[in-house]
Amino acid sequence: MTAAPAPVRLLRRALRAPEADRANALPAGAWWLWALGLATAASRTTNPLLLGLLIGVAGYVVAARRTDAPWARSYGAFIKLGLFVVALRLVFSVFLGSQIPGSHTVLTLPEVPLPDWAQGVRIGGRVTAEQLVFSLYDGLKLATLLICVGAANSLANPARLLKSLPGALYEAGVAVVVAMTFAPNMVADVVRLRTARRLRGRPTGGVRAVAQIGLPVLEGALERSVAVAASMDARGYGRTAQVPAAVRHTTNVLTLGGLLGVCAGTYGLLAAQGAVYGLPLLLAGLVTAMAGLRLGGRRSVRTRYRPDRWGVRAWLVACSGATVAAAMIWAGAVDPEALHPGVVPLTTPVLPLWPAATALMGLLPALVAPVPPSNRAAADRPARRGKEQA
Repeated sequence: MTAAPAPVRLLRRALRAPEADRANALPAGAWWLWALGLATAASRTTNPLLLGLLIGVAGYVVAARRTDAPWARSYGAFIKLGLFVVALRLVFSVFLGSQIPGSHTVLTLPEVPLPDWAQGVRIGGRVTAEQLVFSLYDGLKLATLLICVGAANSLANPARLLKSLPGALYEAGVAVVVAMTFAPNMVADVVRLRTARRLRGRPTGGVRAVAQIGLPVLEGALERSVAVAASMDARGYGRTAQVPAAVRHTTNVLTLGGLLGVCAGTYGLLAAQGAVYGLPLLLAGLVTAMAGLRLGGRRSVRTRYRPDRWGVRAWLVACSGATVAAAMIWAGAVDPEALHPGVVPLTTPVLPLWPAATALMGLLPALVAPVPPSNRAAADRPARRGKEQA
């Protein structure tokens, strides 16, 4: 076998993702922007094929780039939560009915008589295939949103996300990070305790086992909370500089007004009829909120140690999610029937080609993001075995 030319080897070496370390790790904000882009794309469609494609994209990137940290193990919990949401949506549709008309009766349940003031609400009755399919599409969309958020929670280090926040949001950011790390650490504690009980020959299911596992889990959560409080107190958390009252009032007005503009603009982008005014309102809200946060940062007296740097790879990861979201919004305006398959009458969903191809751009982080050491070792092991056999 002849060796590849030198330019080809140099190109492969330049495109190959480096091994992740403290210096080249991606900022947490890049992962969250990527995941929010996928979630925005999922909110614009009810096509189960596109939603399944987005779930597959998020799952592949998580499998390729997550580490062995405690927060990285919470992705499975979000998948189970998404499945629970889909099942719950179907159960509500069966027992509480739906406004979707249908002609294909699946089953008929006994209907509970309700008083006159409850008109429009029914319990039981006829269950049609159309309403089940509509509920399945709706639940799958919400499950995809949860899975995309779970992907960001599994890939982004909450501590690094706190470092990226402006100084005005430092106190609120600490509270959010502590809340975000509680669930992954609790899941890791449950897995560890169940493994220990299994090795000792004790049951891991049933009410008694859950009660015996719950107490150590709560005790560990309390110990971590006390440790976090002690470390925050030792580092001078809560100390602020003195600023004039006029600056504080201006900061509050700018920040609150900007956040309200961001919320209204985001709602306009996610709604079907608000795409015209949503983007200008979102941009105006972002500019106003950033000005307020910049002005409010004068209260913070802390400094940043090793601030996160946004390199080329971080921008590629963030822009890949934004591209998927923008393409799905554009597809919803050009061809809404492809993104929202009809249920009355029932039609087979069709996979639109160019929105699906754009959704595959969400796989870019699996190629450009730094590879965790454990994943790099697992990927190099088959190649090393093949060289030895050759």
